[in-house]
Amino acid sequence: MPDFGENTTQVTVFVLVFGAVTLMGFAAARWRRPTSIHSLEEWGLGGRAFGNWVTFFLLSGDVYTAYTFVAVPTLVYGVGAAGFFPVPFLVIVYPMLFVVLARFWSVCHVHGFVTPAEFVRARFGSRGLGTMVAVVGIVATMPYIALQLIGIEAVFEVMGLPKGWPLTIAFIVLALYTFNSGLRGPALVSIVKDALVLWTVLAVVIIMSMTPGGWDPVFRVASEKFAASPRPDDGLLLTAGNQLNYITLALGSAVALFLYPHTLTGVLASRNRGTLRRNLAALPIYTLCLGVLMLVGFAAVFDGTTAIGGNGNTVVPQWFNENAPAWCAGLAFAAIGVGAMVPAAIMSIAAANLFTRDIYREYIRPNASSREETYVSKTVSLTVKFGALLVILLLNTQFAIDLQLIGGVVIMQTLPAVALGLYTNWFHRWALVSGITAGLVTGIVMLWQVPKLGGADGRTVVREHFGGSAWPLEKIGFETDATIYVGIVALAVNLVVVALLTPLLRNAGVADGRDRTTDHDYVADEGDPTVRRMTEIIDGDPVPEKAPPPANFFTPVGHRGAEAPPPEDPSRQAYPRL
Repeated sequence: MPDFGENTTQVTVFVLVFGAVTLMGFAAARWRRPTSIHSLEEWGLGGRAFGNWVTFFLLSGDVYTAYTFVAVPTLVYGVGAAGFFPVPFLVIVYPMLFVVLARFWSVCHVHGFVTPAEFVRARFGSRGLGTMVAVVGIVATMPYIALQLIGIEAVFEVMGLPKGWPLTIAFIVLALYTFNSGLRGPALVSIVKDALVLWTVLAVVIIMSMTPGGWDPVFRVASEKFAASPRPDDGLLLTAGNQLNYITLALGSAVALFLYPHTLTGVLASRNRGTLRRNLAALPIYTLCLGVLMLVGFAAVFDGTTAIGGNGNTVVPQWFNENAPAWCAGLAFAAIGVGAMVPAAIMSIAAANLFTRDIYREYIRPNASSREETYVSKTVSLTVKFGALLVILLLNTQFAIDLQLIGGVVIMQTLPAVALGLYTNWFHRWALVSGITAGLVTGIVMLWQVPKLGGADGRTVVREHFGGSAWPLEKIGFETDATIYVGIVALAVNLVVVALLTPLLRNAGVADGRDRTTDHDYVADEGDPTVRRMTEIIDGDPVPEKAPPPANFFTPVGHRGAEAPPPEDPSRQAYPRL
């Protein structure tokens, strides 16, 4: 290996771990290999059959990304308490997930849905609405994939590697084993990722326990630093100006998280409702780990760590480089690198599934075979990854971060159709389309009005537009420094439009779509005769085949009804158009 000076040990450890992870990614293709590999359910959802341990690691790798472990402590380093918003939003989100996602699992398994857009199309009888949800999901996911590269890029910069080819090689490896193994690849690699993250958390605890005085001097130095800063939005406690934004950002982030396609993809890979619920109940343990890593931001202030080349994302890896043994820093770098690969792979698979099922099969090749579907999804996943790579290599990194802020606002607009649609079909399909449109327009206009502030005082306008997601209330006449998260306002507009237009459209006689789901679909579980897609168990005993459902099982429900049983393969039926 070439000599990297002081960082030779770190680079060696990183390369060894990354090499082992690569081998695991390719080996995953033969891990409990199914009889039929040319199926989108097998490649994109792991056969819908992950058990308890695999589901836990997959969901944790899906939700807790490398960007979370790099950017959030960096935000704490810069502004203090305001950077802790992921902790309350993750506390909020798990009860939501526990209640909502079990219903989503059931209806998707009964009908063979692979994407949330397929569910929306069936629930509201609208092909156009389903396509809209799919496009929104793809648009919101693309910058999220690019953000994962920022964490790896920061690690490479700290290790002294040049920008460009190391990142390209890393993503070529990711693209190849994802193409080969599908969701099984990141599912298996996520086990290593979690082990590395837990070691990194332990390393933080050990390092800080050896600091004279423990955490007391750390918080004291951080408090003095924020008190001397001319910025009005930093400190160990929230200021009056950022409390509203903190609350709305936490709530909005919680809503956005369970609507992102990659989160729902991980959910659909669980083998039954019990597996899903047990893991959602256990995942808050990971939030505790995140809270410990966020304290690295204060530790970096105490130790005087500075960003390399003005890149704020290097603060966390640089702190490890300066305060941990070289081999330990190498493991921390590997945790960040592998922690980027796992969610990036799942996100690209989710985006590819949306394109294949909801655009390609609906508009280009309605009669595409399972083999063709799988090949198209594999190809699109490659395209998505390299598109994200180009964004990082050719555009300013801050631009990618700003795009992700927009992505969160965008994905929130699918809440009425996807999440609320799991409980009611009262909404009119045209009202949902209008609500999503109104929410998107409102969100984009508000984001356009948010300037990018910088400078020592945090008040200098660096860029006029799309500078963040905190919208100043002074724009509507309030004499205050308070701001509010754009996504919450846009979602409120969306919900109001849907609630007002639904009765108006019905009273006007505008045709509704036909709901092709039944009440029982939302509570069906493994072993139920209607759940017909459980073809393989990845880490448990195979489920015995069940008899087909009786002919009179499906009964009409809902105000639009389900007048006839679904066809033999409900996932491939033609739905009414808008």
